[in-house]
Amino acid sequence: MGANFNLKTLTVALAALSAASIASAAGLDRSGQDITAFLQDGTYAETVYTYLDADVSGHDNAYVGPDKNAYQQGKKIDDIAESYDFFRYGVKADINDTFSVGILYDEPFGAAADYSGNNNFVDQNPLSPRNGEGTNVEVRTENITGILGAKLGENKNFQIYGGPVAQRVKANVKLRGTAYEVANGYTTNINADQDYGWIAGVAYSKPEIALQAALTYRSEIEHNANAFESYPLAPRVGGSIPPVAGGPFVFPSTRDGDIEITTPKSVNFDFQTGINPTMLATAKVRWVPWSDFAIVPSLYNEVSTANPAYRPDGLSLVSYDKDQWLVELGLAKRLTPALAVTGNIGWDSGAGNPVSSLGPIDGYYSAGLGAKYNFTENWAISAGGKYLWFGDAEGQIPSKTVVSNFEDNDGFALGMKLSYQAK
Repeated sequence: MGANFNLKTLTVALAALSAASIASAAGLDRSGQDITAFLQDGTYAETVYTYLDADVSGHDNAYVGPDKNAYQQGKKIDDIAESYDFFRYGVKADINDTFSVGILYDEPFGAAADYSGNNNFVDQNPLSPRNGEGTNVEVRTENITGILGAKLGENKNFQIYGGPVAQRVKANVKLRGTAYEVANGYTTNINADQDYGWIAGVAYSKPEIALQAALTYRSEIEHNANAFESYPLAPRVGGSIPPVAGGPFVFPSTRDGDIEITTPKSVNFDFQTGINPTMLATAKVRWVPWSDFAIVPSLYNEVSTANPAYRPDGLSLVSYDKDQWLVELGLAKRLTPALAVTGNIGWDSGAGNPVSSLGPIDGYYSAGLGAKYNFTENWAISAGGKYLWFGDAEGQIPSKTVVSNFEDNDGFALGMKLSYQAK
């Protein structure tokens, strides 16, 4: 066989760019749910900080007529994407040469958008108590994953792993402006809820050529949270329904009740292999079935059934038409025994177009650079940056009416990682 690509000599190059390796603009995906910290040799720990800043601007729809898909450029919509940051932590240890344990923390799903200015997504009614308020959405989630792994085979090349996942989710959505028709003024606050799922995977490694491959499945997680809804125009909508036995029906303007939210399952494939003793090739593929995901607050859904076209199921507040695919390819090069650099390119399919006006991006292309420096035998610091070219997208409201258009947008991600490894 040819040159031995000892994994230890390439460890300095591993995941140098992952400090800024966020997943995507598809759906609510954010962290990419990376588990590579658990796949490291020996005792390993990392702290990762990621910051994302995007410019997502466009125009509202000036078209007036029956065609839901028609678009005519309207008023300017300034940048709606709020910058956000999040942390990721991981720790892993070997019990013996067969069993390993680990704990991972990340913030897998989220959204942060805020409309302002003079457009159809801001309440412009001087008589409204919400005059000047813009459409706003904030979604945050937190995951804690426990993993137990067992290495199998004569040379311990195979590993199976799995464990429980605890997830916390909360959200706040405000719909403002004439773009949302009768839902102008609608607000829902979804209180924090914690529930549980699981993770399972299999990995294969061949240290002599620095090869490692891992396939990881995460289950969906069902939440039953408390949600308070305010729908100022709901009574007027109810009063417009033709009378039924006992008199006309009137929807309430507020409701305090439960909401079921199921965060999606996912599959990640992580791969690396040595090209020569100082260079590593990496690949990542991620799939998330966002077409199965929906946020359906009960009052919002119930009021939508006043329109016979949306009966019997009513409308979701947020939903997506397609599943997400993410592909990232990279190279890592060890320049010195302590310093390595990386570069990667990526593609994200998005979750359909038109897409929700609360996140009007149709996937992205990306390019990134990073570096990792071992300042002691065990401690290292990594830094990375990634530029993202967002796909053009039309924004739609839940009735599938196009209400906006967003073009030529971009963003960047920056990350830093502090890691410790002892073999």
